[in-house]
Amino acid sequence: MSLTGKVVLVTGASRRIGRSIAIALANEGARVAIHYGGSEAEARQTAAECGDAPVFQANLESVAEIRDLFDRVAGHFGQLDGLVNNAARFTCFDPLNLEEADWDYIHNVNLKATFFCAQAAARIKLKGEGGHIVNLSSLGGLRPWAHHAHYCASKAGVIMLTRSLAKAWAPKISVNSVAPGVIPFDKVDQRIERLIAVTPAARAGTGEEIADAVLFFLKASRFTTGQTIAVDGGLSQK
Repeated sequence: MSLTGKVVLVTGASRRIGRSIAIALANEGARVAIHYGGSEAEARQTAAECGDAPVFQANLESVAEIRDLFDRVAGHFGQLDGLVNNAARFTCFDPLNLEEADWDYIHNVNLKATFFCAQAAARIKLKGEGGHIVNLSSLGGLRPWAHHAHYCASKAGVIMLTRSLAKAWAPKISVNSVAPGVIPFDKVDQRIERLIAVTPAARAGTGEEIADAVLFFLKASRFTTGQTIAVDGGLSQK
């Protein structure tokens, strides 16, 4: 399926993987809606690289703001064909030191917001011709990390949520997931170096490689649904 003229909302599109996805979509001719939480300057820079795409601010910890976000996007474009649930948080804690606020900080965005964004998108899509939803999960949703139990639980939840919603909203909406491996954008620390060292591909991945997988699902037939692709250089096979 061509993405030319299709309206696709990318959450957390101001930087890192979200930015790569938004730019890739714009290069495919899609009309991209750039969501950001607090990084307005970076969001506007990404929007400029996407042909001056419109930007939409929303705090994804608030369901009311999520629903308002989708109303604004649909009102601006008159349609919504695709959603990329990219926005996420990442922290590191010894599970014995994890507090309720630390758990909620991750799950409120990584899992709760992913669901309510998908729900808001589906309410629009099911009234029309349907469309595609792609959720960003993680290698951490496929493999356990000792000091990231809260994060791994959130991303494993995204994978099962993807499968459940694929059944709930078929055949009009396909719901799939991309699970990135090691995709560094900032300073590479010892943990990342260790992961790269045991990656069969012998290198880290790039935002563009994650974007390629997202575009695959957005362009695929809706017969492809409920699936998760690990884009991780083979690390999930270790």
